[in-house]
Amino acid sequence: MDMEFPRIGLDVPDKTSAATAVDSILRAESRGVPMVWSTVGGVRPDAMTFFPAALARTRSIKLGTAIVPTYPRHPAALYSQAAAIYQMFPDRFRLGIGPSHRPTIEGGFGIEMGRPLAHLREYLMVLRSLIDTGEADFSGDYFTVSISGGTPAPMPLYISALRQNAFRLAGEAADGAISWLCPVAYLNETAIPSMRAGAQEAGRAAPRMIAHVPVVMSDSLERVREVANPVVSRYARLPFYANMFADAGYPVGPDSKVTDDLLDHLVVNGSVETVEQRLSAILDTDIDELLVMLIPGDDPAAEEEDLSGIIARLAAK
Repeated sequence: MDMEFPRIGLDVPDKTSAATAVDSILRAESRGVPMVWSTVGGVRPDAMTFFPAALARTRSIKLGTAIVPTYPRHPAALYSQAAAIYQMFPDRFRLGIGPSHRPTIEGGFGIEMGRPLAHLREYLMVLRSLIDTGEADFSGDYFTVSISGGTPAPMPLYISALRQNAFRLAGEAADGAISWLCPVAYLNETAIPSMRAGAQEAGRAAPRMIAHVPVVMSDSLERVREVANPVVSRYARLPFYANMFADAGYPVGPDSKVTDDLLDHLVVNGSVETVEQRLSAILDTDIDELLVMLIPGDDPAAEEEDLSGIIARLAAK
């Protein structure tokens, strides 16, 4: 795998439609952003579908999924999609997968999750074999697969991770972990050691830690908390996130209420200069790469432009 990895990238700012998502990617490349990620899931426009349109209209920007939920797509079906993108645009696509959450998978799709980490492990084994060799022969609790006829498509393959066992699995078998809303101190003190332990046990080098970082382009703490609280609270209502926040030392309150301490630690905010300094400081830790998400405030278009400029400058260092 010869892809050159950027140290920082941007979450697609506008996924209202496939067209607006593609426009967001075009803007990002024109501003010097080297990497754009997109969430996938539910009934929103599918990044695995609109990514090729964006790649065809750009020259160098890399795109990645953070993440594709595993339960709705068989690993062979996802391999077929991902391999097509890889064949058209080698070394510009990165694939992230993860189990998503019970309210979405069981409540929304009506698919029984069972044991999500065990399901993810088997899914990763099947998908890794297909990506590496074009074939898979696997029998487990969730998948029984005997399929051949594909071709290798050696793209980077990451898994979502919130808690220690998932980070350990990333160390054992993936090319890295993609966190989401994990406090930076928790990643450095708990997640990365767990990932390294998993890698050591498997006899391989420690893979890449990609840290999701929310940003509000404002130096008003009151305004930052006002716009960030609804975003973080949506995640805090999901048990996987609530448990991770508790592990990190920021337990959520009754009715999934998040504390100001959590928001202040989690959300990078300030002037352009301050945000750039704070993101640079995170890159000086053991974290390999940042996935930066803009939480819009009073002027989303200007804030997106400012944040893109920060990312471009940090990527060029």
